[in-house]
Amino acid sequence: MGSRLLVDVIVVAHLAFIGYLVAGGFLAWRWRRTIWLHIPVVAWGFASVIVGVECPLTHLENRARQAAGMAGLPPTGFIDHYLTGVIYPESTLAVVRMLVAACVIGSWCGFVARGGARPAHRSDRTLAP
Repeated sequence: MGSRLLVDVIVVAHLAFIGYLVAGGFLAWRWRRTIWLHIPVVAWGFASVIVGVECPLTHLENRARQAAGMAGLPPTGFIDHYLTGVIYPESTLAVVRMLVAACVIGSWCGFVARGGARPAHRSDRTLAP
């Protein structure tokens, strides 16, 4: 039972990572400092998809699946097992990748347009006498 729970926790962590990859730049519009976390997340996410860098969460999930007596993920990994063909058809994979890249680029452009990582100017501050 513990290994199956661990598999579920890892899947949720993986999905949260992917969600933050897509939406983290938009979150930085409100919480500016989070852009510094989003940059390595994007770098890792794109490296794993484009270059084929192995994700440690996939490795952990496979070990937990093995301990739980479950079949491992396919060699193509988490995205192909849980998302491609389930959330979107395999024939649209290139479009999905372009949409993810567009979300990241658009969110970063919006972040820069909103003033980047510098502290927000607060117009409601008053000077003490």
